[in-house]
Amino acid sequence: MADTRPLVAIVDDDVSIREALEPLLELSGWRVRSFEYATAFLDWTAPEGPGCLLLDVSLPDLNGLDLQARIADERPEMPIIFLTGYGDVPMTVRAMKAGAVEFLTKPFDDEVLLAAVERAIERSEQLTAQRSGHRALQARYALLSRREREVMHLIVAGLLNKQVGGELGISEITVKAHRGRLMDKMEAASFADLVKMSEKLGLETTGRR
Repeated sequence: MADTRPLVAIVDDDVSIREALEPLLELSGWRVRSFEYATAFLDWTAPEGPGCLLLDVSLPDLNGLDLQARIADERPEMPIIFLTGYGDVPMTVRAMKAGAVEFLTKPFDDEVLLAAVERAIERSEQLTAQRSGHRALQARYALLSRREREVMHLIVAGLLNKQVGGELGISEITVKAHRGRLMDKMEAASFADLVKMSEKLGLETTGRR
């Protein structure tokens, strides 16, 4: 049976840190995966589901802040908690502006670390749910026929059924039929729902009335 517990990844070249964190995190109910090098983490394919990253700033192969920048687009649902033996204000500001959840200076209190991980996991769960919802929305949109997509684009832009028919060269009755089918496929309970879905999909939602 697959392990569905949230995952905490650790990237730190200090073996004593990894050995101290692994049992602490596992006893708290999370899965743990440790890496000595940033490149090893980059080569790893993280499993689906919520998780976070405990990341040392000073690594032998790639600076932790640079690693943060590298994975920002690839793994946005994996919040980062920075660990460092030293820190300065500019470094902390850069990390937090780039989306880090916390910046902890070694040695850190276990309870402080666990609280930070808890916040990161909660954030990851929210991001994972949003991403899953967006994928489901894209899948529903993919079910629409070309004509249904054309009708959808026009009605969310504010055109009435009669105007949509004029734009596409079809009757108002046909527009209503397409509209009904696309509403069902998109699982939209109302026109307002459809507009919100269109916005999430990045479709044009402003236009003539």
